[in-house]
Amino acid sequence: MNDATTLRLGIFLSVLFIMALWESLAPRRRRVLPRAQHWSGNLLLIMLDALLVRLLLPAGAVAIALWSEAQQAGLLHWLHIAQTPVGIVLAVILLDLVIYLQHRIFHFSPMLWRLHMVHHADRDLDVTSGLRFHPLEIILSMLIKYAAIIALGAPAMAVIIFEVLLNGMAMFNHANIYLPPALDRLLRKLIVTPDMHRVHHSVMRQETNSNFGFNLSLWDRCFSSYTAQPRAGHEGMRIGLAQYQQAPTHRIGWMLRLPFTGNPGQYPGQQSGKGAHDER
Repeated sequence: MNDATTLRLGIFLSVLFIMALWESLAPRRRRVLPRAQHWSGNLLLIMLDALLVRLLLPAGAVAIALWSEAQQAGLLHWLHIAQTPVGIVLAVILLDLVIYLQHRIFHFSPMLWRLHMVHHADRDLDVTSGLRFHPLEIILSMLIKYAAIIALGAPAMAVIIFEVLLNGMAMFNHANIYLPPALDRLLRKLIVTPDMHRVHHSVMRQETNSNFGFNLSLWDRCFSSYTAQPRAGHEGMRIGLAQYQQAPTHRIGWMLRLPFTGNPGQYPGQQSGKGAHDER
């Protein structure tokens, strides 16, 4: 488990550095706030989340998977494929589906949307935005993940792979980086690209309620929640929530209070976008 934690931390720091450098050299959009100002609040929230998870849920997802293996609990163990290559790949894919479905639920439940607003209120989408979540959402998400690991009987190796992919892809597809259109079209046939996920952070509610995937792009296509491009274009679109365009969304105190004092707007419970814009 210590080796898995070291691996995850090393990959996290490497991806963070690479994306930050890429954002500096080839940004997709002009920033609303200076990087130092934007990063300060986001990184403080990320560190607070990590501390709370360590204190409240010290076992971690890998430990839950090891317990499940010891008990031979969950679907993949019952099918006797948990430790096979097929079982590991299937577990990673199914865990990704769980995250997609969880993401949709957080959008369409008014109570859960209040927590998720902290992520969407960010007006400067960049690499740190991918890990900017309210502590209560992080704790709830971890509990959902633990339940999914047990129900699926996901092996520890699959959980390690999935955790690395989830963190790395969250930073990648939130990053303010430019990809050539031809490369973006090719990549999004399989994975969620920054241009694809940026649509999800539009102030337009139809666009916000689309493109829920973090890793594989196929879920949005399969469940009719795919929108190819923002109506206003990537340079012209507004990021964040319409009701908080003038708010101090980068301040950690504001973020922590938002679920309890904020206006949820008209976002939750709306129909998803269906990819009407420049399909690619």
